[in-house]
Amino acid sequence: MHPRRWSFTRQTLAVLVLLVVAVLVVAFGGSAWVLQRQVTDDAGRLALAIARSVAEDDVVRAGAEAASDAPAPSTDADRAALVDGAVQVAAEDARLRTGALFVVVTDDRGLRLAHPSPDRLGLLVSSDPSIPLAGGEVVEEDSGTLGEAARAKVPVRAPGSDRVVGEVSVGVAVAEVDRLARDAILLAAGTAVLALLGGVAGAVLLARRLRRLTHGVQPEELGGLLQGHEAVLRGIGDGVVAVGPDGRVVLANEEAVRLLGRPVARGDATDDWPAGLRSLVADPDPAPSLTVLGDRALLCSARRVSRDGRDLGVVLTLRDRTDVELLTRQLDAVAEAGTVLRAQRHEFANRLHLVSGLLDTGLTTEAADYVHELLGTGPLGAAVEGLDTVADPYLQAFLAAKAAHAREGGVQLRLGSVAVGRRLVDPVDVTTVLGNLVDNAVTALAGRPDGVAEVDLVEDGDALVVAVADNGPGVPPELGDRVFETGVTTRPSGEGGIGLGLVRQVARARGGSAVLGSAGGDGGLGGAVFVVRLPGVLEEET
Repeated sequence: MHPRRWSFTRQTLAVLVLLVVAVLVVAFGGSAWVLQRQVTDDAGRLALAIARSVAEDDVVRAGAEAASDAPAPSTDADRAALVDGAVQVAAEDARLRTGALFVVVTDDRGLRLAHPSPDRLGLLVSSDPSIPLAGGEVVEEDSGTLGEAARAKVPVRAPGSDRVVGEVSVGVAVAEVDRLARDAILLAAGTAVLALLGGVAGAVLLARRLRRLTHGVQPEELGGLLQGHEAVLRGIGDGVVAVGPDGRVVLANEEAVRLLGRPVARGDATDDWPAGLRSLVADPDPAPSLTVLGDRALLCSARRVSRDGRDLGVVLTLRDRTDVELLTRQLDAVAEAGTVLRAQRHEFANRLHLVSGLLDTGLTTEAADYVHELLGTGPLGAAVEGLDTVADPYLQAFLAAKAAHAREGGVQLRLGSVAVGRRLVDPVDVTTVLGNLVDNAVTALAGRPDGVAEVDLVEDGDALVVAVADNGPGVPPELGDRVFETGVTTRPSGEGGIGLGLVRQVARARGGSAVLGSAGGDGGLGGAVFVVRLPGVLEEET
């Protein structure tokens, strides 16, 4: 495979192996050189220690002094006498005990008094003895008659004085030095091989972990994935939140932060999220469900994500449906008002036909009485008693429509306290709130023969206070204010749970409030009472 086509993990593995090999080669080369020098130095120090020990021997000192004062051996007999001499015996004993290559002792003229080869006794040494005979010490690697050796030379002093009377030369064979160095280098090489194997194994494990962390995606592919990731998260209008298997946020786009109305950062827990979202994350459902969160209606869905059988968590999708839901409720209210107006137009046409018939037959008195009767009641006034006290015609028509709708369900809609002398400047929000509250009351009274829903409308500056009560079963005490949460409903079927959330949403969006005035059973009609305050919906006083 061409190196350029290698995957990033394979390239990483190759680089790490090469790096380990390069480091080990440099380290091993340096260590080998250091070990070689250390072994050579140790051999020199050993030779020096042996030489000093021999030079301090009393027999050697006395023999060297005696030889220095005697004439130089000139005959074979004289040299033969040195073979059995005390100095030769002491030197050979030291050589055999220490394993040195040679131990040579000379007098102050450089003539050998001890040597491993007896035929060389009495002859001048082959190396320069001037430094030790001058009182100095020498440690060197040199070649003599016995071969290459690490050699040490020390002076021999006369007993009881500092006068130099000879020298001791001790050598440790280079072959021995090389053997010691080779043993040390082999040990270092074994260590280097183990380090190389460990480095390669570590590189392989690192490459495998990298593959696991990227789920098999090569790092060179991550750039494209990042571009796609940014394009998807920032280019779509939906909010997206990814939650890991541990229940913590992995990522969230800006739209999700806006829709949730709270900061969402990587690593945040979902424990403090609303109950509806928590349950959706715990039990993902790809089918969209409507949730009211704060002042927004969100269409939420969740999918579990996995790769190669490994659970990667849940992706939560949020879609803003606030405007759509509000518009749907408003259109429902307008449709109901249109239905009532069509019915009233039909009724009004029938009454005009009756007046026309009376006039055509000359019964003017009866026609006049009928007209006066119509003016006293009227189609709107007949729908809800006291409706003529409401100044705004849009609100009148809407209440009439709701009264007609309630009558179809066997529920009487009536007005309680009404003090609205000004017109509405935002009838859409008012009818949305009022329509939801009345619809909930009518639904709660379904099947009751004496069902009554009562509406109170009171001005408070430019705000309108709306209260809707009924004589139904009320709200269970354990629910309380939670009845405004999405999905919470008192209906036996479990359906609904959206309308009251929208009511509170509209009220809070205007800076008002929506509260449960009474859960039921404490006076009034005996059922639940909901109170909503809507600021800025009435025209200013002139």
